[in-house]
Amino acid sequence: MMQQIIQQISLGEALAVIFSIIQVILATRNNSKTYLFGIAGICLSLYVMFISKLYAEFILNLYYLIMSIYGWVYWSSKTNQTQNPISSIQGKEHLIVWGIVVGTFVLFWNFLTHFTDSDVALWDSLVSAFAWAGMWLMAKRKIENWIFLNISNIICIPLMIHKDLYLYAGLSMFLFIMAIIGYFKWRTIMQSQNPRSSCC
Repeated sequence: MMQQIIQQISLGEALAVIFSIIQVILATRNNSKTYLFGIAGICLSLYVMFISKLYAEFILNLYYLIMSIYGWVYWSSKTNQTQNPISSIQGKEHLIVWGIVVGTFVLFWNFLTHFTDSDVALWDSLVSAFAWAGMWLMAKRKIENWIFLNISNIICIPLMIHKDLYLYAGLSMFLFIMAIIGYFKWRTIMQSQNPRSSCC
């Protein structure tokens, strides 16, 4: 069984997972180099998701690529590092975040249902919807990014197993654990930036 699983793992999937592990470790440390490894992993994941007919995941990875380039520039700017520390979402940002979740879910679900041969339209759409919101929050250095990304991760684990993408399933489990660690690390950093701040 284990040998069969290993034989199903492609080099592209293996490298994408390795780069993604490095990326998330750097992200928990609030390190801007997270995006360099993220971009490498994303480029490999685009191919893997396409041949696996995970079309929402494919489009999600295109979005990741754009947001990673944006995040890399945003995080690397010394001006932005000073002016935009880790913070919590406020006011209208709640509407924006949930608008991203609902909007992307509806768009993906309709697209996958009517225009593709996807057999997992609902689950693929849910994973992507929460990940879109989480990635936007991470680029903005909002601590809630870890919560939204983890909702995506927990749905993604059985989806990847269903598609025989066992390394990606393992990666999602790893990301789930790292997101919990990342949340508490970011909360500590956030409180050190502003001792009076209260966070979720």
